[in-house]
Amino acid sequence: MAYVPNGLARAAVRFKPAAFAGTFVALMMASLIVAACGILLETGLRASVPPDRYAGAPVVAAADQEAHYVIGSGEGRSEESTPLPDRARLDDSLVARAAAVPGARTAVADVTFPVRSGDRAVTAHGWGSTAFTGEKLTAGRAPHPGEVVLAAPGASVGERTTLVTAEGPRDFRVSGTVAPSGARPTAWLADSDAVRLTGHPGRIDAIAVLPKAGVSDAALKAQVAKALGGKAEVHTGHDRGAAEDSTLGYAKEMLTALGGSFGGIAALTAVFTAAGTVALSVGQRAREYALLRAIGTTPRQIRRTIATETLLVAPAAGAVGLLPGIALATWWFGQLKEKGAVPDTVDLSLSFIPLTAAVGVAVLTALGAGYLAARRPSRIKPGQALSEASVERVRAGWVRTPLGVAAAVGGTVLSGVAAGTSGDDAANAALGVVMLFMLAVALLGPLIARGCAALFGVPLRGAGAPGSLAAANSRTNARRLASAITPIVLAMAFSSVLVFMHTSQDRAAADQQRAGITADHIVTSEAGLAPGAVREAARADGVTAAVGLLKTSVLVPAGSAGDHWLQAASAQGVTGPAADLAKVQDLKVETGALKLGRNEIALDTALAHSADVATGDRIAIRLPDGTKAEPKVVATYGRGLGLSQVTLPAADVRRHVSSPLPSEIWTKGGSAKSLAALGALTTRDGYTTAQSLDRELNAWANTTMAAVLGGFAAIAAVNTLVMTVLDRRRELGTLRLIGTTRRQVLRMVRWEALIVAVAGIALGSGIALATLIPMMNGLTGEGPYIPPQIYGAFVAATLLMGLASTTLPARAALRN
Repeated sequence: MAYVPNGLARAAVRFKPAAFAGTFVALMMASLIVAACGILLETGLRASVPPDRYAGAPVVAAADQEAHYVIGSGEGRSEESTPLPDRARLDDSLVARAAAVPGARTAVADVTFPVRSGDRAVTAHGWGSTAFTGEKLTAGRAPHPGEVVLAAPGASVGERTTLVTAEGPRDFRVSGTVAPSGARPTAWLADSDAVRLTGHPGRIDAIAVLPKAGVSDAALKAQVAKALGGKAEVHTGHDRGAAEDSTLGYAKEMLTALGGSFGGIAALTAVFTAAGTVALSVGQRAREYALLRAIGTTPRQIRRTIATETLLVAPAAGAVGLLPGIALATWWFGQLKEKGAVPDTVDLSLSFIPLTAAVGVAVLTALGAGYLAARRPSRIKPGQALSEASVERVRAGWVRTPLGVAAAVGGTVLSGVAAGTSGDDAANAALGVVMLFMLAVALLGPLIARGCAALFGVPLRGAGAPGSLAAANSRTNARRLASAITPIVLAMAFSSVLVFMHTSQDRAAADQQRAGITADHIVTSEAGLAPGAVREAARADGVTAAVGLLKTSVLVPAGSAGDHWLQAASAQGVTGPAADLAKVQDLKVETGALKLGRNEIALDTALAHSADVATGDRIAIRLPDGTKAEPKVVATYGRGLGLSQVTLPAADVRRHVSSPLPSEIWTKGGSAKSLAALGALTTRDGYTTAQSLDRELNAWANTTMAAVLGGFAAIAAVNTLVMTVLDRRRELGTLRLIGTTRRQVLRMVRWEALIVAVAGIALGSGIALATLIPMMNGLTGEGPYIPPQIYGAFVAATLLMGLASTTLPARAALRN
């Protein structure tokens, strides 16, 4: 038999819509958050880029662009992966295998690498790639060894040109020209020259396989995959874009983390807050349910009424939240594109799955919260129901109180654990701290509210009758007070943790940079500096030390107790003696000695602790292209956050990056005039400012997440406060009838709002500190940095929000 909503529920929603308005808003916001995060998660799982360079190559073989590792043991053993910092490459001997498969017309070794022509950055390829990219000569002929075809303004056949490659300057004869396309000049070398001069000889980016007439892509893919075995991944169709753009893996991981990890926290927060609002709405109608029980309504009918009310409100609220959720996801995704975190060719995925999930979460949240809130009014005796509807029961719940105490104890213990760890372990543990303390506040809310009322009640007695009345109301109606305090605590705690985590890291990094950069001049070049630039800088007038730095990232192990993973760490490959490096960088060596021989490495102390290695140990790392290495740890240092977390010889990393040319030269001594010819020149202060921009994306992400979570919690707090004030219209009217002036009533409401706001600020700040102190101790080795102006803005906004969301509805209630 179909379920038909009963008339009592329909009448309640129809004739008392104000009673359900707060529930509607809370469920709508929950749907909004879940929809937005779900869309980003789906985009991360489905993200792809259409092939551009490989659009004319039906089958493309490329290396796996992820590093794989095993976690756990026994039955819990599983394989995980993480994107590589740079492109992984194939052995060029695989080209012959691919060309020999049945159905293949030809197989082309494709390479793309940067070179320099004077001060200009040039992109170089092998001429064979034009078989699938389609470039046509406008003059001349294809290049032979020692020759080049140029797509650059002013190029002419027969002239000589010098290209600075990873192997040094090379002189070429221009054998042909191609019409320029794009802002960056392009050069095509003979295939043998291209593979030799990439900086990683014998390695190629990909293999483009072209079919014979009548051979399908699927059949050719199967043959190529069989011939290459497990040494390459074979792509066709839209999947070829992944082989072309190695940054897609990082974009997918970031979107998945944003939509999954943060989305999970945001969804739990939304569900948690919405459930509290539903429970508050049910609790406010305790008098109605008591009367229904008194006239003979059965417990089942009470539960059925509440469930029906929920089903009348929740689906509509969930549906209304979908469009704002789509808008939030679209804006968020667009911002990530603008900041370069997501390739421009990736599109936002939008399907019915996250939208259905958002509405489903709203409905299930409302049903679950309604069921839990309906248990007591549906079970107690009618006489007891009437009594509790008039006066709030004082006795603490025998289920929620022990659970709340357990959550508080768990948060305290986990805070101590986080204080003893470092790196990602500390951050992960600290996340559990904030969640446990928030759960404790929610479960122990009435007890906390009574404590706050008692604490603030003493000074309020000196504020006259309105203050005394506010203190008495807060003590008597602790559950109502707790429902208002909890979302404020939520907003304050999450916003503070996310924002001040960044300010603390940024402050620590800036301090380390100021103390660690001892170079007088820093030479940089986006196109990469010439291989001999370091020697030229060392010979410049007045220079006493010069080192070249190749900036990249490597993957290092992290985790403990069987839960291990690979994390990216900033790295610098050093060209020059370690003694010169010590003159231009003060890394603050704490153990060992900074010597950089082959297969040796120095690590930031926090990174070494996270990887559980010490000086003298060998550490299993993955170089930028995924190559495994086990260098010996010769030193640990304390300024990796501001400078570089990993320091190793450039010779060990040069052949594992796309651009093996040094990107920076740091010098001690010398003059701007003597170094200007090498590249763009900056001082230590200018370099510090520029490097701070690299953390802009993280700062923006943290601020955005704080705005989403804090904004949601703030709306929930306003919603709850308005609901509680409007529910007290009878009480406020009674106060006016017995002679209390309108001004006194409003002053009482303001004092109550201050109790709620100050209690929420204090508890939220305490939870934030309990989270930030161990987290930042593990990440930076220092305490958190809380800018007074930002914290003051949080406090002022919370106070203003509390006063406005109580005073305005109270004025409206008094007018009526």
